[in-house]
Amino acid sequence: MPVRPPALRPGDPVAVVAPASPPRTNDDYRAGLAQLHTFYDVRLAWAPGAERGYLSAPDADRATALHTAIRRPDIRALFCVRGGYGALRLLDHMRWPLVRQHPTLLVGYSDITALQLALYARAGWTSLSGPVVTEWANADDDTLAHVRDLAEGQCPLLDAGLTPLCTGTAQGPLLGGNLSVMSRLVGTPYAPRFQGSILCLEDVAEAPYRVDRMLSHLQHAGILRAVNGVVLGDFSVGTAPSPPTLSLADVFHDYLGDRPYPVATGLSYGHMLPRRTLPLGGRVTLDVTETTGRLRLLSPVVQ
Repeated sequence: MPVRPPALRPGDPVAVVAPASPPRTNDDYRAGLAQLHTFYDVRLAWAPGAERGYLSAPDADRATALHTAIRRPDIRALFCVRGGYGALRLLDHMRWPLVRQHPTLLVGYSDITALQLALYARAGWTSLSGPVVTEWANADDDTLAHVRDLAEGQCPLLDAGLTPLCTGTAQGPLLGGNLSVMSRLVGTPYAPRFQGSILCLEDVAEAPYRVDRMLSHLQHAGILRAVNGVVLGDFSVGTAPSPPTLSLADVFHDYLGDRPYPVATGLSYGHMLPRRTLPLGGRVTLDVTETTGRLRLLSPVVQ
């Protein structure tokens, strides 16, 4: 059963952690931190100085910082500085018995997908795939209101006006996140069971053939047969792929166009602002008709 962390309230004490990369610029980080301070009491915050290449700190130090924040009884949520890369490297360093004793709300996305899915698989934690701290200063009011509503125990509509690919209605825990990162977990002890879930996916700067390869991996691993539904967020190809090529729409149709469960595209979720926050592990309904689709949260992701 999912383990719902305690709900967050305005002014609650929180920590800012960096399980992956450091911020691209310290100015972005400071501005985002200042914005976060207007809503919550930031009592612990990552500080520059120990970076190691594209990592915010060495693996052991990043794991220790996470454990310190998790076991502190006053810390009500963990907000991630940035994605980038590095969360996969932490999974063997995590003290899972400690983690299971202290469920805490984790907010982040992109590379943080690896940590979020592992926390769900190994400790049952639900979490929020939402804006990282370096985005808080530039995020619009609706984006920030959505993540705060979910963190504080409300059930706002996740998204509507989706583009149908396969019709139907299905329920299940919402699992997924960044496709590139999630696919690297498949076959490891840190991947959750996707049976009966609603799969949400997004990615950035990936050519169609690379998205094709990753969806093929999910197909061969049985994941696309096991889920109850699929909803796709933003996918960008970066630079134009060299011809000949398939379009992303072609790739999605090849793998998902004839499924016996609901499939929709156009979810406002990914690397671009504005966007919606998704409650990973939360129970949702995906309803797709011939003309539109809607994703709803059935119960709070926190308690």
